[in-house]
Amino acid sequence: MDRQWLEERLAAFPLYAYAFIDTSELVFADRVRYICEHECPMYDTTWACPPAVGSVAACREKVLSYPEGLMIATITEVSDIANISETLSTRADHERITREILGIVRERAADTLTLSTEACAHCEKCAYPDAPCRHPDRMFPCVESHGILVTDLAEKHGIDFLAGSNLVTWFSLILYR
Repeated sequence: MDRQWLEERLAAFPLYAYAFIDTSELVFADRVRYICEHECPMYDTTWACPPAVGSVAACREKVLSYPEGLMIATITEVSDIANISETLSTRADHERITREILGIVRERAADTLTLSTEACAHCEKCAYPDAPCRHPDRMFPCVESHGILVTDLAEKHGIDFLAGSNLVTWFSLILYR
């Protein structure tokens, strides 16, 4: 990937931060899925979430098959960061930006894998588990669903993910080869 070419295009987006990554620096842990299993209402309801995405080991293998990628971050203010419904409702802008940047990356990458914030909301009712995903090309599984410690990655690249008391930091990984 021509990083200078990509950076010139990234300048047009309202990103909080971004970093080029080597997938070998990602840390995977089963414990990351605790929130998925115990706090997220989307667990076991969509192809974009566990257990449908596979085990953390299987996700790790898939992710590491891509040698490098781009981590992007956006921030959004909410009135109460503890209000999970309000917090989750702010993902749409981040997802739109992720899709637009993915389109740019695909101009130069032969293959991509995108992980973002989604529990997937493209269909009114997900086909899971009775039928295959209707839109696998538009569905971005959540970074955490793959067991990735995104906070560790952010720290490695000097990205402050605790930007303020009521600021939500959203992350996406666009992996490519």
